[in-house]
Amino acid sequence: MATDFQVIVDKLGKLPAEKQRKVLDFVEQLEALPDAESRQPVPQAKSMWAVIEEITSQVPREAWAELPTDGSINVGHYLYGSPKE
Repeated sequence: MATDFQVIVDKLGKLPAEKQRKVLDFVEQLEALPDAESRQPVPQAKSMWAVIEEITSQVPREAWAELPTDGSINVGHYLYGSPKE
């Protein structure tokens, strides 16, 4: 059974010179990438809920107290000025 290396070499030998050059360019790009062991871990993105909590925690309690309590019922009134229900 042929190894991956042998299959690659066989297929590469059948390509025209222009495509072989593209394969070489690709391999050189792969060589330039850091190995998995040397890569820095990617920081986890905050969840949407964590971002919302972070933003809302910056709003003073007095400002929360001024918000209407019927916003879900009268959203049309608060956004567009339609009559309250």
